[in-house]
Amino acid sequence: MRLDSFLTAATFATGILSTTDSASAQLYRRIKDVAFLGATSIPTGTMFQGTEVGGLSGIAYDGNRSRYYAISDDRSQLAPARFYTLGLTVDPSTQSIQVQLQDVTTLTVNGVPYPNAGIDPEGIALYRDGTLFISSEGDANALLDPFVNRFRSDGTLRSMLPVPQDYLPTASQTSGIRNNLAFESLTLSPNDLWLTTATENALFQDGPAASLTAGSPCRILQYVTLFGGTPVREHVYLTEPIPDAPIPANQFATNGLVELLATDNTGTMLALERAFAVGVGNNVRLYEIRLPLLPWGGQNPLHKREVFDLNTLNLTLDNLEGMTLGPRLPDGRSLLIVVSDNNFSATQETQFLAFAVRFRGL
Repeated sequence: MRLDSFLTAATFATGILSTTDSASAQLYRRIKDVAFLGATSIPTGTMFQGTEVGGLSGIAYDGNRSRYYAISDDRSQLAPARFYTLGLTVDPSTQSIQVQLQDVTTLTVNGVPYPNAGIDPEGIALYRDGTLFISSEGDANALLDPFVNRFRSDGTLRSMLPVPQDYLPTASQTSGIRNNLAFESLTLSPNDLWLTTATENALFQDGPAASLTAGSPCRILQYVTLFGGTPVREHVYLTEPIPDAPIPANQFATNGLVELLATDNTGTMLALERAFAVGVGNNVRLYEIRLPLLPWGGQNPLHKREVFDLNTLNLTLDNLEGMTLGPRLPDGRSLLIVVSDNNFSATQETQFLAFAVRFRGL
């Protein structure tokens, strides 16, 4: 099928799916305001069903079962690669959050868990049939390809989506992903038609990593889930420069696009940028973007609008990397959950933040 015919069919399907599923009929939803509801954390070292709970880099809400799935970015090193099933209760009146660990599921290929350092799972998105899309950053230094794959609810691999050649790591580091700066994000549109991931920083051939003076041009890669999942377009997202210099000045600092969250069926998304500088800590901001429904985008970065500066909260922010929309709150606003990857570090924690989001139509 020609690409233009394919996109016409996909756009037609967007209308069908959004009108036949009332829970997914969310067109042109943009953020009106965001309000903080509360925070809680799971201490590093917490054990559950023989695994250490941590590295939670992505989270997805299952409205049919009123539960959440959180992917751990353990590279099958502390325990086999896995995701957790969580219960999460938020009381806006008391600004309290309670997290209940319910289950842990190992990711397997033909019944075998991923080998040590054979995966770096980062993003997770729930499809309407109960299967899960999971993204892996791969490992550029080890020439391990990034992926976006589909798994059954029991963790077994169902299918692998194609990743364009441009993203694959190269020994010369003249093209492909940067190490630890690849497919950090993953989201599905409410009608489950559009699956979107992005690199955390630029591919080698696209420009430099973020610095104190300039942002980094990330690639957003979008799939259509029809016909097994086909990449249909790309867009450019430019991060902000690193906001804080490290202390001492020769230490590590970064800023990247760590999560995307589709809020409607037509390309409106929340984008989470997380910066870190040694001696300073984390700096986290939430932006709204809109992806044009055009094949393969262009070279100009998308317009973005800051909707919430998490640094204004009276909190020490951890390494926040995952977010999802939860159930509707009693007052009609939507629950937004943001979770941190504690890097399994004794100096960090697995942090959960809750927000109330009010949308408005265009």
